[in-house]
Amino acid sequence: MALSAREVALNCLIACEKQGAWSDGYLRNAIRQAGLDGRDAGLCTRLVFGVQQNRLLLDWYLTRFSSVKPEKMELPVRGALRLGLYQLLFMDRIPVHAAVNESVALTRKRSRNPRSAALVNAVLRTVERERKEGLPQPEELSVRYSHPEWLVRELTNAVGPEEIEALLAADNGEPPIQAQVNTLKATTEETAAELTAAGVTVRPHPWLPDCLELEDTGNLEGLDAFQNGTIYIQDAAARLAVLAAGPEPGMAVLDACAAPGGKSFAAAIAMGDSGSICSCDIHPHKQALIEQGARRLGIHSITAAVMDGKAFDPELAGRFDLVIADVPCSGLGIIRKKPDIRYKDPEPLGGLPGVQRAILENVSRYVRPGGVLLYATCTLLRRENEAVVSWFLDKDTNFTLEPFTLPGHVGASEGMVTLWPHRHGTDGFFFAKLRRTR
Repeated sequence: MALSAREVALNCLIACEKQGAWSDGYLRNAIRQAGLDGRDAGLCTRLVFGVQQNRLLLDWYLTRFSSVKPEKMELPVRGALRLGLYQLLFMDRIPVHAAVNESVALTRKRSRNPRSAALVNAVLRTVERERKEGLPQPEELSVRYSHPEWLVRELTNAVGPEEIEALLAADNGEPPIQAQVNTLKATTEETAAELTAAGVTVRPHPWLPDCLELEDTGNLEGLDAFQNGTIYIQDAAARLAVLAAGPEPGMAVLDACAAPGGKSFAAAIAMGDSGSICSCDIHPHKQALIEQGARRLGIHSITAAVMDGKAFDPELAGRFDLVIADVPCSGLGIIRKKPDIRYKDPEPLGGLPGVQRAILENVSRYVRPGGVLLYATCTLLRRENEAVVSWFLDKDTNFTLEPFTLPGHVGASEGMVTLWPHRHGTDGFFFAKLRRTR
């Protein structure tokens, strides 16, 4: 029997909680295996991401309206309740009876306790009655925006108390899909017309050239514009980092932590596919992903390889005009796209600056005199961003920060910039441009 969108969503929530799965990766495979059409795939994805974005808030309500506390429930029961609550509280187009009845049916199918279905029905009916009168609202930002307390503290330290609520709200938003146009194959106007003809809602990015914001894509990878390599999916922040680095035709470029290859693709297009780009990653299976993406885009200047960014390769010393180091990080700038990041164990994050320093120090040796080193992360924490760059500049006097100017809200920078979801409408992202002077 085929699985419904809601049951696929429930399976994903259980896998995330029980096995530590990442919801985006799990969903891609589960939606394909279940054969969900575009509409059901969209509903399934919205449900999973919505529950993950609001999980602490949903459990706060469950604690108040359920005779069984969330932590005492079976995983399928807790997941079904969260799904039902999310639909009642956040999805106006879902009829109440559908939200309630489908959650009850899932519980009846998946719970070992025959009384669980009655519990789910009672809780959701109670919430719906109370909602008409006005539900209570939590005072704590941590609960209201479903960010664990440690994360609220970290982000407040980064952005300041005046902006923290706006940042948390942005993390819980639904960002548009941003597609960069492969101008090696088509103009932005031609690409927008092709996508519009395919039924996609298309808007030019408000301030980044050759970038389109998409809605109603259905199966995005099935679109002709994707299949024929006219577009690739990349947030504006990542492309801005490449623009800051300034790749030019004929350059020799090393993308040291490249997978899945977006920055390599952006650099190749900026270079007119002239020159060479060595696009590397430590994981062998990701080499094939980079090669596949380059073939789809019709890019010939990229060579993919396996490389450990921390291990020195003397054959690469001083060979490159530009080295891009988008290093492993805590990922706290992309919570709006990977909402389950917020629930991961924060303990391992303490070791990341050491890894980042090791990669930066190592790949800096691959930059030729006069060349550029770009350091980038998708986090907002100073200890992974400015502190790492300051450490490196104190240690290696051959490099200096170089100012750059970017379009739109970003403007001029003295060499380092942080992009914020609530300020710029991009992923949270940091990058620094370093020039080797000798």
